[in-house]
Amino acid sequence: MAWLVDLIREFGFGIVFLNVLIEQLGAPIPAYPVLVVTGALEGADAGRLVMLVGIAVLAALIADVVWYRAGQAYGGAVLGRICRISLSPDACIRQTESVYGRWGPKSLLIAKFVPGFASIASALAGTVGTPLATFIFFDTLGALIWVGSAVFLGSLFSSTVQDLLDVLTALGQWGILLLAVAFVVFLARKWWQRTRTLRSLKMPRISVQELAGLNAQGVYPTVIDVRDLSQYQRGRIPRAQSWRTLSKQSDLPHEPLMPQQQHPHGMVVYCDCPHEISAARVAKQLQRAGFTNVRPLVGGLHAWQAAGFEVEGKDLPEQGTEAVESHGPLIS
Repeated sequence: MAWLVDLIREFGFGIVFLNVLIEQLGAPIPAYPVLVVTGALEGADAGRLVMLVGIAVLAALIADVVWYRAGQAYGGAVLGRICRISLSPDACIRQTESVYGRWGPKSLLIAKFVPGFASIASALAGTVGTPLATFIFFDTLGALIWVGSAVFLGSLFSSTVQDLLDVLTALGQWGILLLAVAFVVFLARKWWQRTRTLRSLKMPRISVQELAGLNAQGVYPTVIDVRDLSQYQRGRIPRAQSWRTLSKQSDLPHEPLMPQQQHPHGMVVYCDCPHEISAARVAKQLQRAGFTNVRPLVGGLHAWQAAGFEVEGKDLPEQGTEAVESHGPLIS
């Protein structure tokens, strides 16, 4: 274990740079503990602490700009890809869209403290057209807060961290094994949460071809869009209703959809997330409320667009329910 401590002392800045870069690119390799430990080891040298913060912030900014540019280039598709490699994919896009839609670039100030949020938020910033200068300003401040807090904690509790390192060093190979086991347990727990979530949301689904085929026959299931309202306004499946708007009309989001007889052709729920997780959650909620024949749309809006089907609402103003009301009542 002593060699590992020596390695951190000698190549700590390089290790921190790679660790932060890889984590911010989406890999489940926590960088915060490494920042704390490195901050503790460099605690007596203010100049090196400043260098440490600068290097870590630079690494985070590089990764975030990569996701920002990817969001600009590929739009919503890149959001789904990020969540597919995430160990916590359940509603990750939906939650990020909600926070970013409410707070805008300011949400980047705390993004790195929430696992998986930073990558999605950076890509979403590019997708929604946040100016690059604005993005870099808030993202840099957020990275400074995140890195600075870790380095500060490390330097503040440097003696405690050093004592812990001494214990691990005394344990030798057992110390390394202990760290490895802790990391494996962390990954296994995340994997189990992911697997359990996906299993709990298994249900019949409908493909975009099936939905388009029904529409071509004059059969129109009630379509529910569960994405953030700003995403809904930028483009949606024709005749889709916003779940967020419905949620504002009542304490129970499904109440405006009552009675069930209004939906003789069933209901289709869609999102833009991997495995239709957000859509399946809402579909399950509707089923518990007594609605039958509720199915998530496989692939969501991205699959609908990729198949070449019509998308409406791209030119609507982003003004809450006004965009919805301009196309008539929510419930037809």
